Amino acid sequence: MAVELEFLKSIPYFAGLEPSVLESVRRRVFEKKADKGEILSFEGEKSDVLYFVVSGVVKVFKTSADGKEQIFRIIRPGESFNDVPVLSGGVNLVSAAAMVPVTLNAVKKQDLENILREHPGMALNIIQVLSRRVQELVSLVEDLSFRHVTSRVAKMLLEYTEAGAGGTPRLTQQEMASMIGTAREMVGRSLKSLEEEGTIRMERNRIVIADQKALREMAGVTP
Repeated sequence: MAVELEFLKSIPYFAGLEPSVLESVRRRVFEKKADKGEILSFEGEKSDVLYFVVSGVVKVFKTSADGKEQIFRIIRPGESFNDVPVLSGGVNLVSAAAMVPVTLNAVKKQDLENILREHPGMALNIIQVLSRRVQELVSLVEDLSFRHVTSRVAKMLLEYTEAGAGGTPRLTQQEMASMIGTAREMVGRSLKSLEEEGTIRMERNRIVIADQKALREMAGVTP
């Protein structure tokens, strides 16, 4: 399937580029598909391909020596991953895996560097993307350091729901625990507490936000 010009327009890397420039970019971008559970990049390996999610969802994570997983980001359509190793020339700091069947657009490091040399104004877009990554990591550290588990669960539910349900897989309690740095049992207790308070309700193992205002207050998130 051909790389779609309209999709490239929606990617922050290429925001505001002229149609002729986008066409030049499109010729250097290729498509890749992956099945659920397929590893797309391995921590510690060198990477020379930048990926953009077209459809499906990808998780970015690290695994400890004892097998414990910490999910750093859930990558949705229009978002990128492998940015840092590709731009720095280093190795992958994290691994990435498809949570559902995914379609990706990808560009090789050399081609990306050529695009930047030809269109240096695109560097501002990349700076903005990387700046948001830093903000996300600071927010994650803040959550792990200063929020209690129920507050972290509330914030995660808000962010995951507001990102949109289209193609978004239902999270297991273990995946929730991996996202907020706690044990699965603690997530279960927090969900039960939120349900008893009427903030959420469970419908056929699906979490429904019943009182968004109360959930925001619990999460410490302003409207």
